[in-house]
Order: sequence, then structure tokens, then C-alpha cells
Amino acid sequence: MKKWNLIIDVARCMGCHDCVLACQDEYVGNQFPGYAAEMPKHGHRWIRIHRKERGQAPMVDIAYLPVMCNHCDRPACGKGATGGAVRKRPDGIVIIDPEKAKGQREIVSACPYGNVWWNEERGLPQHWPFDAHLLDHGWTQTRGTQACPTGAMRTVKLEESEMARLAEAEGLEVLHPEYGTKPRLYYKSLHRFTKCFLGGSLAAEANGVVDCVEGAQVTLFKDDTRIDEVRSDNYGDFKFDGLEENSARYGIEIHSRKHPVRTLECELTKSVYLGVIYL
Repeated sequence: MKKWNLIIDVARCMGCHDCVLACQDEYVGNQFPGYAAEMPKHGHRWIRIHRKERGQAPMVDIAYLPVMCNHCDRPACGKGATGGAVRKRPDGIVIIDPEKAKGQREIVSACPYGNVWWNEERGLPQHWPFDAHLLDHGWTQTRGTQACPTGAMRTVKLEESEMARLAEAEGLEVLHPEYGTKPRLYYKSLHRFTKCFLGGSLAAEANGVVDCVEGAQVTLFKDDTRIDEVRSDNYGDFKFDGLEENSARYGIEIHSRKHPVRTLECELTKSVYLGVIYL
């Protein structure tokens, strides 16, 4: 059968927190029997936005990562629950029952992602329930998807095979696949948050004037193996993205028709801007 999935494009998220506010608006002061008890006005963030800055001026980018319950196919929170407090619906949504889960604080600590919250006043573990009460009444998207001004969030209900094809076609990833929980929350352009880049700017002097070098071939090597190749843009900038942090030493080789070949090496621990490289 078709199952619900949420897709988040990290490259489109601008950290506006509209999805966070939509979640607050839906659950603070409201309870939905069988789905969710009222969300506390303070202290809970069922949807959170993490922020990461990469690089150094002038080559800097900011990425925002919305995180929430992953509605895993193998929910770790369910392993610590008793009495049917956590149930996985056939459509993929995980529900922490607001009545059956009372007093079961271990459900909170069981989530490896830290996306289950403890309501001290009610003695209850809580999470973002995928707005299941709305979807069950005909909605086709979550409140966060509806509120997102950039289209960074997509709610889709697909067969498993369809979702697998979509994930492959768009390069979708999940957070911490090593946990083995099989999340139904997918990310596009996740490298913007989890990986680093190596970049620089090319320039050269001609007739006493320093200008950008456009169209130079820049090749990236690791352990004498060619990793990638890019061309410098009209500002002379080049960037290799999606590299692992703390991934040791890289070599760069620069070819330009009007200039001698230039080589250099860089120890990569995090995103690095190499500055202006004169040919």
C-alpha cells in the first residue's frame, strides 16, 4: 500500500521557521484524541531547525536542517514501549498514543535522534505525529509543507517501489542510516549540512592588470586518484562540494591555456576557502 513520506530540500530551506510556527499553531492549546495530547507552549520543539555555516569569507554558505520525528519503519522508540504505547500504522506513520504512553519516559531516551519530548506536566512522551489527524481527514500535505514559502518540504504518499525510485532519481538521503531504523523522512542536498567543500579563486596579471581567470580546468586528487573536475566561473571561483570532513590531504591541479600548470595541496578538516590563487 501507499505510505506517507516527507522530503526536505536542504538547499531550499532558508531557516524561516514557518514550519516550526505551523506546528506550534496546530498543537499548542489543542489536543487530538488518539493522535496527540496538547503540546506545551514552552520547552518543546517537535520541529527544530539546525543551522550550519561552511567556509570562510568570501566563499561562505549557510545551511538549515529541519529535524523532527522520522516515522521510522523500525521505530527504536517502540522497543522501549509497553502496552501498545507506540504503534506503526500501515501507511507509515508512527503514533505515540497519548493515553497508553503515560508514564513511559523510556520512550524518550529510546529515540536515537532525540525527537521524542517529555511532557513533565502530563507525564507523557510526545512527538510530531505527521499531522495524521489532518491526513486522515483528507489533507494531502502537512501543516509544515503548507506553510513552507520556498517549497523546501514535500509530503508524498507513494508505494514503496515508487519512493525508492524517487529517492534514487533525486539523490535523497536519510539521517543516520547506520541506526537501522529506516526513516520515512528524506533529505535532498543533505551534503550542504553533513559534508564540506574545498574552493578558491583564480586570478592572473596581464599588462599590469589583475583579472579573474575564467574557464580554467581544476582537478581534485586524493592519494593520486582523480576525484573530480570543475571549471572556474567568470569570477574565477571554483568549488568541490560533498567532501568528507577530516578526510586527509587533497591535491589540486590547475590548467589554463594562457598560464603554466599550477599545483597545490590542502589538508581538509572542514570546509576551506583557499583564497586567491595567482597563475
